[in-house]
Amino acid sequence: MVMFEKETRQTLDQSTATAMPSNKYSAAIMEESNNMAATAPVNGDTPPAEGLLENDSGVELTNENSPMTAAEPPSPFSPKQNGDAASPQESRKRSRKKLEEEESSWDSYEDKSSGGSQPGLRQTPRPRTIFQAGLTPHSHNKPRRQNRKQDHSMLLCGGGPRGGCGRVPEAPRLELMEQDSKDSAQSSSTSSSSETQPEYNDNKGFGIGQLVWGKIKGFSWWPGIVVSWHATGKRHASHGMRWLQWFGDGKFSEVSADKLDSITAFPKFFNQASYTKLASYRRAVFQALEMASIRAEKKFVPCEFDSVEDQIKPMLDWANGGFLPKGEEGLKPTHTSNSSPLDHQVLHVSLPEYFPSIKRPRVSLCKNKTGPEESYSREQMVNEVLKNKRSIEEFCLSCGKMRAATFHPLFEGGLCQSCKDVYLEMSYMYDDDGYQSYCTVCCGGREVLLCGNANCCRCFCVDCLDILVNPGASNNARYLDPWRCYMCQPLLQYGVLKQRHDWSLKLQEFFANDNGQEFEKPIIYPAVPAEQRRPIRVLSLFDGIATGYLVLRDLGFKVDQYVASEVCEDSISVGVVRHEGKIQYVHDVRDITKKNLQEWGPFDLVIGGSPCNDLSIVNPARKGLYEGTGRLFFEFYRLLSEAKPKEGENRPFFWMFENVVAMGVNDKRDISRFLECNPVMIDAIEVSAAHRARYFWGNLPGMNRPLCASGMDKLELQDCLEHGRVAKFGKVRTITTRSNSIKQGKDQHFPVLMNGKEDILWCTELERIFGFPVHYTDVSNMGRGARQKLLGRSWSVPVIRHLFAPLKDYFACE
Repeated sequence: MVMFEKETRQTLDQSTATAMPSNKYSAAIMEESNNMAATAPVNGDTPPAEGLLENDSGVELTNENSPMTAAEPPSPFSPKQNGDAASPQESRKRSRKKLEEEESSWDSYEDKSSGGSQPGLRQTPRPRTIFQAGLTPHSHNKPRRQNRKQDHSMLLCGGGPRGGCGRVPEAPRLELMEQDSKDSAQSSSTSSSSETQPEYNDNKGFGIGQLVWGKIKGFSWWPGIVVSWHATGKRHASHGMRWLQWFGDGKFSEVSADKLDSITAFPKFFNQASYTKLASYRRAVFQALEMASIRAEKKFVPCEFDSVEDQIKPMLDWANGGFLPKGEEGLKPTHTSNSSPLDHQVLHVSLPEYFPSIKRPRVSLCKNKTGPEESYSREQMVNEVLKNKRSIEEFCLSCGKMRAATFHPLFEGGLCQSCKDVYLEMSYMYDDDGYQSYCTVCCGGREVLLCGNANCCRCFCVDCLDILVNPGASNNARYLDPWRCYMCQPLLQYGVLKQRHDWSLKLQEFFANDNGQEFEKPIIYPAVPAEQRRPIRVLSLFDGIATGYLVLRDLGFKVDQYVASEVCEDSISVGVVRHEGKIQYVHDVRDITKKNLQEWGPFDLVIGGSPCNDLSIVNPARKGLYEGTGRLFFEFYRLLSEAKPKEGENRPFFWMFENVVAMGVNDKRDISRFLECNPVMIDAIEVSAAHRARYFWGNLPGMNRPLCASGMDKLELQDCLEHGRVAKFGKVRTITTRSNSIKQGKDQHFPVLMNGKEDILWCTELERIFGFPVHYTDVSNMGRGARQKLLGRSWSVPVIRHLFAPLKDYFACE
C-alpha cells in the first residue's frame, strides 16, 4: 500500500509507526529509508499489525448502488486496483512528483519470484514514521489512480494462491481485524488491546469478513465480503443491514441481511450465462474464489500451457462441490492470535490488496506457442528495434509479441489480436476526471501520468514511458508541470515511440476494420433524378428528442412521414412542442408489429440507437447484449428486417444504427454479425466543442468519408457561451446524463468563468455544444438536470447532419 508524504513535510507522532500485513506474492525487499513512501510487508505468521491507518481500502466511494465500478480493467480476470488517498496537490495528477530519489514504494518493486534464491518475505521491520494524506474518512481528495491493470500472467504464472510457472511464494494468510482505524492511527498501543462489541449484533448472522452472495435491486446475485462501516468511511449500517464490499472493484453497498447468502451456496447463485458474457462477473467470481482458496489453504497449480479457462475450471469445480474438504468452516475469516474469539475484527484493505501488486510481464493467451518470437518482452522488442534495426511495425507495441495482427492507430508499431481487442474496448473509456481510464499506448498501466494540456484527456502509463521512451522517463515527467504527453509534443521520435503523422485517419480505419469479420459491401443505389425524387418516410426507433427529424428539416428534406418510437415522456414533450405535432409517436418499440409497419410504411429510412447502459463497459454491472436493455437491439434488428424492401422492390432504402464505442468487443462483433456490416467510429470533437465517440452501422452513402466541419458548427467552447462568460477550456469531455460530467481536468474545474468565478454550463450552452437550437429542450418546466439528461442521451447534431447529407441525392428537398 503506497503512502504519500504531505507537502508540509510535517511528521506524525512516532506512535503511528506501523507494519502492514504481507503480500506474499512479492519476493522483493524494499530499501530502508527515513522517508519511506510505502509500508513494509511482514511475515504473515508474525503478530498482528498495530496502528492501522484509516481508509486503507483506497476505494472511491461512488456509485454505491452498483456492485462494480465505472471503469473495468481490460483483463476480465484481473482486478482493478485503486491507489490510496492522496493529498490535494497530488490528487490533481495521478503521478505528479516523487518524494525523494531514495524513497521506495510498491511501484518500484521488481518481481523476483523466478529467482529462487531470494528470501520469500521480509521479517518484521523496525518501526518507522510514515506519512499519509487524507487520514479522515470524509476526505474529498480523489485517490491516486494506480495499479490499473493486472495482467493475465496472474493466472498463467501463479496469480493468487495457486502455484505457477515461476517460483512464486505461497499466498498470504490474511489476519482479519475490525477496529476504529482512526483511533489506531492516533495510538497503536491502545488499539491493539482494546476490545469492541460486535458491530452487527441483530442475530441475523453474516459477520465481518464473511464471504457472501449479495443482491441489490437491478442487479443479479454478486459475490462480496461483509466489512465494517469504518472501511466505507461513512456511517454505521442500519439495523438489519450489512456493509458489503463487492468483489470485482471493491465498491461498497449497504445491503439487507435478508438479501445475503453464504458463498458456499455457489451452485445456487452462480450464473453461467453472466459468467460467459460478462467480463466483470468473471473477474468478481475469480476474486471471490481466490479469497476462498487463501482461507481454505487450497492450492491450484496450473500448467504453463493451459488456457485461462482451463486454469479457472478447477476453482469452479471446487466451489460447486462445496469447497471441500474444509467446507464452510474453512472459509471463515481468520482471527489474530492475540484476540479473543469475540473480537470479530477485519482488516480494512481494498480487495486488490489480496492479489499480487506487482505487474508481471504479459504472457500471451494464444495457444500457438511454437514460434520463438512469442516469448519477446517489450524490453527485448526495444533492443531489437534500436540495436538490431528491426521494424517496430513487426511487434505489438502493447506487449512486445511479434507477428502483430494489425497496426497501432496512434503510434508506429503494431498490436496483437488480444491487445487489439483490449484497445477497441478501452481506448474511449474515461474516468470521472475526464481523462482516459487507461494508457493511450497499451490501454493498461498500473500507474498513469496525465497530460497537462488542458484540452488533452490522454494519459500514459509509467511502464510505457520507462520501456518505450527511456528508463527514467516517467521520473523526469513527474517534475514537469505541466507535462505534455507524446500526442501533444512535437512530432519526433522518443525512444521507439513515434506518433503517426496520419494518426487521425488511422484511428478511423482501426475502428472501422475488423479483420475477424468481413461482410459483403452494401447495395449502392444510383442517385435519383431530381424530378423523380419524393419526400422521405422515416421510422425512428429510440427516437429521443427527435434529433433525426431536426436534422432532416435543417437539411431541407421534405418529410412525408416521421414515425417515432419513444417511451420517455420528457423526450416526447420536446418533439411534440418543437416540431408542432408533425411527428407520429408510437411509444414502446416492443409493441410495434409487422402489421403496424405495413400500415405506416413503406419506409425509406430506418434509424435508431438502443440504450447503451447495458452495453457500455463504463457500467461495470452491465448485462450485455442479450440481457436487460441490451436486448433492445434485437427489436431494432427485427423491425429493420420487416421494413426492408421485399424482393423485386426497386427503391432506395437506407438505415443507420448507433451505439457507444466503449462496448465489449464481443458485443460489437455480434451486432455487426446481425447487421451484416462493420461500424464506422465518429467522434463529434471534429465538428463540435465536445468529445462524443460513437459507432454507426448502416448503408448510408459515404459513411466512412472524413468528417469535416461546416461554417455553422461551433468548434470551440467559447463559441457556445453566452455573452460575458469566458471558457477555461477549448473543448470539453463527453457530456453524459451525469451532472459531474460537466467538470473538467485533473482538478475537476467547472469549464466557465463568470464575474471571476467558476460556473457550470448553462442549458442553452449545452444545447449549442450538441448543435441544437437554443432553448430546444426548454419545455414542460423541466429543470436543468432533466434537460441535461435528455441531451446526454441524444445524438450530436453536426454528426447526424454529416451522415444524412448524402441522402439529398435520393429524396425531395425544399
